[in-house]
Formats: sequence, C-alpha cells, structure tokens
Amino acid sequence: MSTPFPFTAVVGQDDLRLALLLNAVSPAVGGVLVRGEKGTAKSTAVRALSVLIPEVDVVAGCRFSCAPASPDPACPDGPHEVGPGTKRPARMVELPVGASEDRLVGALDIERALAEGVKAFEPGLLADAHRGILYVDEVNLLHDHLVDLLLDAAAMGASYVEREGVSVRHAARFLLVGTMNPEEGELRPQLLDRFGLTVEVAASREPDQRVEVVRRRLAYDDDPEGFAARWDDEESAVRARIVAARELLPSVLLGDGALRQIAATCAAFEVDGMRADIVMARTATALAAWAGRTEVLAEDVRQAALLALPHRRRRNPFDAPGLDEDKLDETLEEFGEQSGGEDDDPDPDGPGGGGQPPQEDPDDGSGPGEAPAQAESGEGGQPQGGGEQSPVRAAEPFRTKVLSVPGLGEGAAGRRSRARTEHGRTTGSRRPQGALTKLHLAATVQAAAPHQLARGRSGRGLVVRRDDLRQATREGREGNLVLFVVDASGSMAARQRMSAVKGAVLSLLLDAYQRRDKVGLVTFRGSAAEVALPPTSSVDAAAARLESLPTGGRTPLAAGLLRAHDVLRVERLRDAARRPLVVVVTDGRATGGPEPVALAGRAARLFAADSVASVVVDCEAGAVRLGLAGQLAVELGGTAVTLDELRADSIAGLVRDVQGNSRRAA
Repeated sequence: MSTPFPFTAVVGQDDLRLALLLNAVSPAVGGVLVRGEKGTAKSTAVRALSVLIPEVDVVAGCRFSCAPASPDPACPDGPHEVGPGTKRPARMVELPVGASEDRLVGALDIERALAEGVKAFEPGLLADAHRGILYVDEVNLLHDHLVDLLLDAAAMGASYVEREGVSVRHAARFLLVGTMNPEEGELRPQLLDRFGLTVEVAASREPDQRVEVVRRRLAYDDDPEGFAARWDDEESAVRARIVAARELLPSVLLGDGALRQIAATCAAFEVDGMRADIVMARTATALAAWAGRTEVLAEDVRQAALLALPHRRRRNPFDAPGLDEDKLDETLEEFGEQSGGEDDDPDPDGPGGGGQPPQEDPDDGSGPGEAPAQAESGEGGQPQGGGEQSPVRAAEPFRTKVLSVPGLGEGAAGRRSRARTEHGRTTGSRRPQGALTKLHLAATVQAAAPHQLARGRSGRGLVVRRDDLRQATREGREGNLVLFVVDASGSMAARQRMSAVKGAVLSLLLDAYQRRDKVGLVTFRGSAAEVALPPTSSVDAAAARLESLPTGGRTPLAAGLLRAHDVLRVERLRDAARRPLVVVVTDGRATGGPEPVALAGRAARLFAADSVASVVVDCEAGAVRLGLAGQLAVELGGTAVTLDELRADSIAGLVRDVQGNSRRAA
C-alpha cells in the first residue's frame, strides 16, 4: 500500500482540514462535500484523513464489520455472539464514478440462487465502508442510479439487495466524503443535502505559501516514506487529540441558548427542512470537544453555521453557495444568551454588508451603473447594424415543456429522451454480453426448461447452465447534449425582449440541469459566431455566460448554424452515444453578406441531413410578423415554438418529441 501524504503536512486549507477533523471526532455530523478548482489538494487531504481515524473493533471473520459489542442481528455472516473482537484500521473506500450497481451494493450468484436456492452474496463497497469512510471523487459526475442507492443507504443506514425474489440486507453506516469541481456540474439537491458540511477551497495567491506547497510535494514524491516519517510526531498528536475529543464528546453540554441560536440562524437563512438544525447542533458539539471544552459557545455555533449552511441556502441550482456573515453575526447576537433582544432592524445587504450584492431593479433589467433601458424601435426593436449594448438581466425563469429527441437512444443515463438503459422498465430479453447484470427470470426458466431431462434433473432445483441465462433489456431515459444557438444581434437587442429571451434560455437550462444533460452555447452577432461555452455538464457555467451576453450588430444566422454544426461534429467523435438536441433562439432574420437568408437555409439543411433533432424558439415581436423562424424550423427539419408556447402551463400545444423529421428517424 502506498504511503499517503501526511494530513498535517497539507499547507493552508484550514476550513477543509477542520471539517474533516470534526467528522473524525463525530461521524454523526454527516460527512463533508469539498468544492473547488482542480489542483487544490482536495483528494490529498481526504485520503490523508484515513490514517488519523482511530481503529475499530470488529467481529473476527465478519465481512460486514459488525461491532462485537452489538453485532447486527440481520448480518448475512451472522448471527454473531456478543464478545471480544479484533481491532483493525478504519477503512476508506473509494467509489469510482463509473462503478456498476453490483460493485456498489454487492452481487448475488444468480446461478446458485436458481439451482440451489442459497443466498451466495458477494459484498460491495457499501459493506466495505461500514463504520468507515466512503469517498467519492468527482461526486457530481456520479450516475443517477448510484446516487439513488447512496441516498437510500445514507437514509436507512442499511443496504438492500433485491434480485428475483432473493434479498440480502446488511448495515451500511459510513462517513460520506465527496470532492468536486463545480465547473463540471452541480450535485442533485437530495444528495447535496446528505452532506453534513461543505467547504470551498481555492489555491493560495500568496507566493510564499505556494512555494511551500511545491517544496513539500516534491519532497514527498522523491521519498514518500521518509517524508511521512518527518511528520510522525505531528500526526500522532492529531490522532491523540481526535481520541481525546471523542471521549469528551458525550460530556459536552449543548445549552438552550446555543440551541436557540442554531434554530434562529437556520430560520434566518430560510434553509429547507430540519436537517440543517441537527447538523449544526452536532457540529457545534464536535467543535467544543475538539477545543477541549464541555460547553458549546457562540463561536462554535458561528463556525458550525459557516460549515453547515452554505450549500443548504441555495434557492436554485445557479445560486453560488455562500453565507452573509454580517447577517449571521446579527442573528447570533440577537438570540445570544446575554443579548438584550433589541432589534435595530439592521440592513445586512446594505452598504458595507459582507455578503450578497444589492439587488438590481428588475423592472427594466438595468443594474447599478447601467444605462437606463432603451426603448424599442422599429419592427425588430433595434435598427440593424446597431452598436454593442450592455448585457441585460434574464427575466424570471419558468417551468418549460419537455423537449426530447425522438427514437430510442443508448446514451448516458438521464431524464430526457427514451433510451435502452440498465435501469427502467423491462421490455424484453437477450443473451448476456459479458457479465450478467439484470436477470430476466421468465426467459431464463423458459430457456432451461426443455433440457431438464437431458441434464438428469432429480431434485427440486432447476439445472441451469450459463447458456440458459437471459439478460433483461430495459427502457429508461437518457441525458442529451442540448446545444443552444442564441441570436444576440441588433434585431434581438430590445432590452425587454432580450430579457425575456434570456429568461427562456435560463428556464431551458434549469430543465437541462434537472434532466442531467450536457449543454453548450453558441452565439452569433455582428459578423461572426462564437462558441460561448463548449459542451459541458456545468449548466450553471452556461447560465453565467448567458447573463453576461452582450447584444448588437448584424445577424449572421448562417455563421451561427455552421458553428453549431461544427460543435456537434467534434462532440460526436468524443461521445457518439449522446444524442444532440439543437435549440435555436432567434427571430429568424438574417443579414450581412450576399443572400443571407438563402445561406442560412443551406446551413439549416445540414442538420436535417444528419437527422439532428431541433427546435426553433421564435422570438419575433411586433405587429408585422414575417414568420422567418417558422421557415427556419422547416429547413432544420424540426419544429418552431413561441416563447409563450414554451411554458409548461401554456394553453397552446407543443409536440413533446422534437420533430427532427421524426418519421424518418423512426
């Protein structure tokens, strides 16, 4: 086993180290989510923690790490008698993002289960992680079906394996630690809430500290064992302090005053549910024990709030996690034990506030320092060829109708279009290709039945051979590549209209986030088109690019379509199984160069020739409508919808499967 980098040798990252140590003191805190850019020692610190965790007592020979003082009565390796056990180091089990379901929860020997009726069970990672640490690097990229299994195990403290009438259950209580780079996408809210604490990490901008990081890393790479030996004293001191804090923890008093501060803080920041209150209480108690105290102080409550609340106060996926520390201090002071209860009605968001910026005026989309909203002029709301204008804010997002790709795909698991998947409803059976993962019981029995006499069956069990096994084919949902092609030209530049357009695209981005899509953003204006955001799983990155999108100039529609077609060509080489959905947001006008409308039509027909599903969001406004967006949709082989028709509560009908010549694709 390789020597891990010493925990005490990590430079800086005080919040990260504190959050990990608090969970080592009190695993009931609920784990840590570490968010940060690449190369910030996230994984290094987490892996180093495992060396500091105290050893655990286990029943000798039990594959499920039962505690000898209170063994699990339902343990598959049991029953165990209460008695002395053996000690072993606490495990840190890593869950790869590409792991299979069987690798996570364990697998049954289907052949023995059918032929002999025995529960031959091979434990998975959840069993290995019981009473230890389950670490998921790049946790935001974990497949949905694995997330669901993690949520179930975290909620119930047990893992259940159900296969064709055969079931196994075992305890699975673990410290969940995840690391992620927010640029690659966000977590599902349900899993996000399961992490007790969250920490934001970033590389230091101090030259001296960066020099020390490099110096220590080079020394470790040259001689891992020698480097670790130089930190033995510091590691031993931290390990002893963890043990002492664990012993002190039951004696720590969480008074009514501290509880009132915790409840008031959670209420002030409008967090959902009661888990935040419980996590804060456990964290504050662990902080007191770590400091060697038996009483929780206001400073413990404050630090607990900074670790437990930032990821719980997000109202939508595009909100940056964070906490207004001025508001936090005011709340703690108001509800402190020695507070007079006076309320001066402070304005935490006013000048000098440490958290959220002043809210912009939503009436015209203008923010502080911006020019007032400009009036629309002409049919397009802005003369063609106008100069660049400052970005406008997006209108309030809304729930959109479902747009999906026709046909049956085989892409990554998601929630948008129909696909053949490992999870979903059973639609048939086939011979397994490789390891059997989902048995089709009826088809297997049907295949084995005609051969029972020839195989000399004499008992109750069915004589099953490998050739008899049948894999269930299932239909579920896949995630798609949703490529937005947004017209940012002068014809779209009327502030009111562009605000509505951005609101519509933002709504579609929220929908893409919920359906686990990849997204990309191509914009066109002036004389060219650009890829504002290459295809990525980070939907919030697309929202940020959209918010800062300037407008003005001519309408090079053909250039936008050709750039989008090129993006799809490259992406098809990288991920051929992920089917694209192109969403063109425009009024359909094309200007600049000779025959711009005809050129745009020829570019659109490239998508139709490749059977790319597409939809045109028609943004045309004014009394006189030319219907150019509808004509563009015909050339694309897709469909056109207005902004109003895009709303889920719209009276107007909208075809769910985007008609990218769906008859031909089917």
